[in-house]
Amino acid sequence: MTDPLAHLLALAGLVGEEARGAYVLGQLPGGRRDTLGNVWAGEGQILLLAHLDTVLPPVPPRRLGGRLYGPGVGDNSSGVAVLLSLPALPGVVRAFTVGEEGLGNLRGARALVEALRPKVVVAVDGYLPMVVDRALGSVRFRVAFLGPGGHAWGERGRPNPVLALAEAVAEAYRIHLSPVEASLNVGRLEGGEAVNAIPRRAEALLEVRSTDPRELSRLEEALTALFHEKARAHRLEVELEVLGRRPAGKTATSVLLEAARRGLGAVGERPLFVCGSTDASAGVEKGLPALGFGVYRGGEAHTPREWVEAKSLYLGQKALLAFLEALGVG
Repeated sequence: MTDPLAHLLALAGLVGEEARGAYVLGQLPGGRRDTLGNVWAGEGQILLLAHLDTVLPPVPPRRLGGRLYGPGVGDNSSGVAVLLSLPALPGVVRAFTVGEEGLGNLRGARALVEALRPKVVVAVDGYLPMVVDRALGSVRFRVAFLGPGGHAWGERGRPNPVLALAEAVAEAYRIHLSPVEASLNVGRLEGGEAVNAIPRRAEALLEVRSTDPRELSRLEEALTALFHEKARAHRLEVELEVLGRRPAGKTATSVLLEAARRGLGAVGERPLFVCGSTDASAGVEKGLPALGFGVYRGGEAHTPREWVEAKSLYLGQKALLAFLEALGVG
């Protein structure tokens, strides 16, 4: 085994999947890399996945007491560091994926599941003692309203895409979310050219999430109808593009769940079973036994204030090894 904290400190100063993948490849005996940028080593039926990409560009972390602070220091630099620190194990593939965050649409994990044909998929991702035993599904959209534009005074009264988008966003948030776990988020708005020009274009990125595939379909249909209605009402064109889909469902077997209990029990923890969206969803999509296994303590993921407890990586390393041992590895 190698030192997970040393790997974390090295990874935290590397920006982008290319640079981070190159570091992992250099530390992984027998490592291979595909055309997407995924890196992996080993052979077997158990596929462990940790994603290389981060939401915000990582920076060298600052230390305060026993914590390390910095964007990307946890999700998922810490997961990569812990997985990379494990020794080569019979029957286990250690893999490091691209395209998990943002609009990556699980392209790395999906490609490896398709190419390697594992029997079990485990995402090494998230906080101790969380175990993601249910895949949180999502649909991500780009919606754009388009019009002729014009001078703010000379062509006043022409259709305004920003106004249409603002109304659509406000009404989207009033769409009923069923009692099952579901959410809607508008993550980005942009458009227009100048304060004194009627915009020619305004667009937004948004997503819906749910644990129920039927709820996802209902929300997708409702949003599609809303955007087309707004385009007609404002005499505008509309572009609507689905940017990605992630499955909802549960494939974690009793064997996997018991192994998670034993793995976390080895470090004095009880599993906290939660739903979530991880690389394990690529296994769920194929009907394979799959879950996500957290390996560090931290908080404020996806923000510049992200932090991890440095010593927790050693607990994660021990728990992950005990989890694998419970699956018969070793």
